[in-house]
Amino acid sequence: MSDRFESERLAMRRQSVDDAEALFDAYSDAGLMTYWSSAPHRDVAETRAYLVTHVAQSDWRGWSITLKGDDRAIGTLGAGERRNGVIEIGYMLTRRYWGQGIAREAVSRLLDLLLIEEQRRRVMADTDPDNAASNALLKSLGFSLEGRLRGEWDTHIGIRDSLIWGLLRAEWRQ
Repeated sequence: MSDRFESERLAMRRQSVDDAEALFDAYSDAGLMTYWSSAPHRDVAETRAYLVTHVAQSDWRGWSITLKGDDRAIGTLGAGERRNGVIEIGYMLTRRYWGQGIAREAVSRLLDLLLIEEQRRRVMADTDPDNAASNALLKSLGFSLEGRLRGEWDTHIGIRDSLIWGLLRAEWRQ
């Protein structure tokens, strides 16, 4: 398992509870958190508690996205094994870095790690149907929309459907 990997402009390193202050920008942003699994955080202590739980998970790996040469977290990447060879991913980027291709670069590098270096057979993602930016990113990276699970999630914005996206190793970087 890689604790650290890089792309052209970015470094992804193992997520730490010490990232709470930097990541609070994202976790407290109501617009950004609309389609997240939890409501916006009220304070840094809530972000710290969230990270304590998630950093300790054995079935989910988390990385903080940083700009090369700057160790301050600007976003997150996550990967959890669903079954042998099948990984689910998640990602978040602080709003001030949107529109610069950073999410695309970070997720692309994560896909290289999972599909090429680790030889996983399939990567999947679960998104809200109304999360246009995330759905567009996945589609642009070659993911196929495989299904819609109706009434799948009970979230802070109500009961929501899920779109299931999938990408096979043979489809990546063709």
